[in-house]
Amino acid sequence: MSKNITLLGSTGSIGTQSLDVIRSQGYEVFGLAAHKNVDLLMKQVMEFRPKAVCVVDDDAADKCRDAFDLMSGETPTLLRGKEGLAELATLDGADIVLNAVVGIAGLAATLAAVETNKDVALANKESLVTGCKLVIDAVKEHEVHLLPVDSEHSAIFQCLQDENSKKALSKILLTASGGPFFGKTRKDLENVTKLDALKHPNWSMGQKITIDSATLMNKGLELIEAAWLFDMPADKIQIVVQRQSIIHSMVQFDDNSILAQLGVPDMRIPIQYALTWPQRTHGCAPELDFNTLKQITFDTADEETFRCLAACKKAITKGGLA
Repeated sequence: MSKNITLLGSTGSIGTQSLDVIRSQGYEVFGLAAHKNVDLLMKQVMEFRPKAVCVVDDDAADKCRDAFDLMSGETPTLLRGKEGLAELATLDGADIVLNAVVGIAGLAATLAAVETNKDVALANKESLVTGCKLVIDAVKEHEVHLLPVDSEHSAIFQCLQDENSKKALSKILLTASGGPFFGKTRKDLENVTKLDALKHPNWSMGQKITIDSATLMNKGLELIEAAWLFDMPADKIQIVVQRQSIIHSMVQFDDNSILAQLGVPDMRIPIQYALTWPQRTHGCAPELDFNTLKQITFDTADEETFRCLAACKKAITKGGLA
């Protein structure tokens, strides 16, 4: 089935991988948004021919306008700034909005899409971490779907695809790779560099999320996201270190049975599930080869060394504006 996608954050890591999925599925791109990487954005425009484009940075938007003037044929509508980003998310013509914007800048666009009755594939976890009840209430009011793109939340979502499973859910086991500094003490970390922190053992991601993964801040934000997405108290969400990033998360039911979702550490898998849901189709990511998989290990998260995780737990437990 053909779909029209509006992709916010198209030039970032999630954005470019999303276009891999869109290309593999033969979907149409209705809208693209980027911050300021006009060179890459224009390559995407030439390939996918969207109807509308937003460039947030003003100088970059001028550069994009100049590039449009040199295009042959129909050119996209050009929007600019944060207001343009939110407007793009509301435009008719898209079946789903994939929000891959980095940081709190994505919140307004998420709300705008939901309030105009659009399903949202959410890679921008900050929308839920900062918007919390505001976002969830809007999703319920407008009867749309909020489809998780983070691999862990996608895994949980995939494990809860029937109402009986949702009703019997007793615990979420949220997995973490542990990052590049797993096993280190605070003393060990005194002289690490940015380059050290950017060497994630398993995932290829943008710089911000890679740094946040090194400090486990990202896992703390994901805990908050999971609490809101699945209406689960923080004390029922357990962080489990799974160094190989093969098990993407697990759910435990009232009978103490556990269901897990496994796959190679490739973001195109959860991106594709969000875009094709409720169907599954042939994908562009490689399959997990159990003949070469040597081990799957589990460890406990070190909240004393990685204090961001403990701070996030405290914040979601306290609630409100913590």
